[in-house]
Amino acid sequence: MTGSIDAKIMVRRCLLTFKPFRIFVVGIGFFSLCFLMTSLGGQFSAKRLGDSPFTIRTEVLGGVESRGVLRKISDMLEVILKKMDTLSKLDNSSSSDARRLHELSSVINRIQPASLVERIQAIAQNVSNMASRVEQILQNSIVQGRAREGSSSQCEVPRDPRYPECPGKVDWMRARWTSDPCYAFYGVDGSDCSFLIYLSEVEWFCPPLAWRNHSSLPTQFTQQQTKAPRRQAAFRTDLSVLLDQVGTGKESLSFMKRRIRRLAQQWATAANHLDAKLEQRWRDQKKILVHVGFLTEESGDVFSPKVLKGGPLGEMVQWADILTSLHVLGHNLKISMSLKDLQGFLGVPPGRGSCPLTGPLPFDLIYTDYHGLQQMKQHMGLSLKKHKCHIRVIDTFGTEPAYNHEEYATLHGYRTNWGYWNLDSRQYMTMFPHTPDNSFMGFVSEELNDTEKRSIQQNKVNNMAVVYGKEPSMWKLQGKEGFLQILHRYMEVHGTVYYETQRPPEVPAFVKNHGLLPQHELQQLLRKAKLFIGFGFPYEGPAPLEAIANGCIFLQPKFNPPHSSLNHEFFRGKPTSRQVSAQHPYAEQYIGKPHVITVDFNNTEEFEAAIREIMSAKVEPYLPYEYTCEGMLERVHAYIQNQDFCAPDHPFVPANVSRKGTAGVGKQLGPMFVPLSNSTALGWSPNVPPPAAWPPLRALRLLVSQEGQSCVEACQRAGLVCERAHFHYINSKEALHALEVQCEVVDSEMNHILPAFSVMRRECGLQREALLFSCAGHSPKYRRLCPCRDFRQGQVALCRDCL
Repeated sequence: MTGSIDAKIMVRRCLLTFKPFRIFVVGIGFFSLCFLMTSLGGQFSAKRLGDSPFTIRTEVLGGVESRGVLRKISDMLEVILKKMDTLSKLDNSSSSDARRLHELSSVINRIQPASLVERIQAIAQNVSNMASRVEQILQNSIVQGRAREGSSSQCEVPRDPRYPECPGKVDWMRARWTSDPCYAFYGVDGSDCSFLIYLSEVEWFCPPLAWRNHSSLPTQFTQQQTKAPRRQAAFRTDLSVLLDQVGTGKESLSFMKRRIRRLAQQWATAANHLDAKLEQRWRDQKKILVHVGFLTEESGDVFSPKVLKGGPLGEMVQWADILTSLHVLGHNLKISMSLKDLQGFLGVPPGRGSCPLTGPLPFDLIYTDYHGLQQMKQHMGLSLKKHKCHIRVIDTFGTEPAYNHEEYATLHGYRTNWGYWNLDSRQYMTMFPHTPDNSFMGFVSEELNDTEKRSIQQNKVNNMAVVYGKEPSMWKLQGKEGFLQILHRYMEVHGTVYYETQRPPEVPAFVKNHGLLPQHELQQLLRKAKLFIGFGFPYEGPAPLEAIANGCIFLQPKFNPPHSSLNHEFFRGKPTSRQVSAQHPYAEQYIGKPHVITVDFNNTEEFEAAIREIMSAKVEPYLPYEYTCEGMLERVHAYIQNQDFCAPDHPFVPANVSRKGTAGVGKQLGPMFVPLSNSTALGWSPNVPPPAAWPPLRALRLLVSQEGQSCVEACQRAGLVCERAHFHYINSKEALHALEVQCEVVDSEMNHILPAFSVMRRECGLQREALLFSCAGHSPKYRRLCPCRDFRQGQVALCRDCL
């Protein structure tokens, strides 16, 4: 085995040489750098610290082709090193095997091409040859080793009906265990014993081996997480620790930190108010990881470079507020802004993500986005499926259940590039409360005190308008000249469009363009202006709420027909069929006149009438409670303390059955649902003890939709909100009977419009798949059973008794 030892010594010597620079050289592949150093005759001696990593980075990283070759070399060498480790453990190897391995180490010293590019290409070819030869030697040695071992009874592949996938998984491991270094990390060495140990102790496809010491198993059997002692969360008002955790080095992070500092006093005041409202109630402190996937370099991070160039800031606004909420609520917070951070916090084994985590999940909750979710899938292996109930996905535009269920989405045409994660749809958390199937996370706007409000009203300029649009592309709207000319006749028009040297040609000459303004200067501009006008894009951003909070009236265009993934490029591919009827539907629905006016901009008479109405209107600054710091803290607190998607979903037994009384006699509890006074809805019967649920079932209002109407619309028409969590309790024949629905047939199937019924056909359907319970589903042939609920004033996410 002299060849194996020589080759291993060479690679390990490189490991020691470059260990201090490992982080720096990771961009070109650590093993690639070692190989280059050795193969090029020691030109880059580690004794000359100024030469080794830095010079190589300058010379080698010249082009995409070179980087690709080096990456390939790196991957090959990692595999070769693992195989050499395995070979060194195999005794009684033949002399021919040793001779072949000796040849491998001598190959390295024979490579001396003339130019650097030729050297790289020659190295890649030789490494490829080396990989093939090591593979042959390894397979021969393993076969010989198996022959010597014989068919040891303790490592026979079991045929256990409780573990039907075990034989197939062993076959897969025999063929592919070298495909990911993580298997070797867990002790897999190519033998059947190592496969069975891995598949029974690290994964769970094979039964435990009787001869193993199960008291010291490293993963699955010892990772049944023993619950740590509960700790009480205490409100925090000092944000200095959070600011340090956010980090530096990107303009996006600087923006978020400036926002956190600017709102620090408002967060402190809100924390004190909520603490008093909760009356010192016990709150569990959670261990929480926040992984902001869209800001990682691995996802491309297109946002950070545009922060100072008029790029979108809504996502960064929301993430800054989420981080602050979790910190102020007193939770144990870790923040990840890179793939390396994510791997370290989760305990990801080295390799390519095929293996589970090295230990129990160290967090109660993980907040991330779709980019982060994809990164977790790539690096958590099977652990993602096991731990996905802990994940919360920040999702601006929402994900509907039909798109979330992978099998159903694929079969019925709802599959998109996002969606299909098979989460409980309440695990998706939106910027606005537009998708009641999801949870509404939101963000905050700066709140004014009474003195500031009076000052704004006194200093408003009635004929001053500010246009919503920081990028020149937002001013390219076809037909804008017509309504802008009308606006210009009545008002002085101001813009805040980014430019470097020359005025953007898309902005008309009569518009006074201030350029991109810092936040405090933009607020001063909004406090003077009477009108804040949108052109139709961007959709559902935070700016209109900030303008309304500073005393502006928001004028926005009506979309006819509504924009959706079916007819508009922006929404195409998003996991929702939601119909967007205006630029900012929340402002239209939940705020409305006099603060928000929605008109058809193509109708000049209607537009001009709206301008005159705005100039004569008197409005006060207004901010919905749910977008204040206290409102967000209240909402996030309720979610953290009450939403649990890891608890087993026990089947619901209808409560109108006879139960044993104290004397052993059947006690009839009566119907679950009873009519409510002054309402067409049914409520939970006060005579039936409700099962434990959040929101509590006393908030439930059972309604029936019209044909073609979703439960979102049916509940809204009744002044209520659809509550997805309550579908579980109305998906029954008892609910149909209480609503006096006539059913000749009651089927159970997977369909996102169920539970529902057809009046014409006298057919009724119940939902078979809990992930497909959907407020959004609708069908022209069916009327739906809708679980609606009440909500707190100014806080649509919570029912009246939800705190």
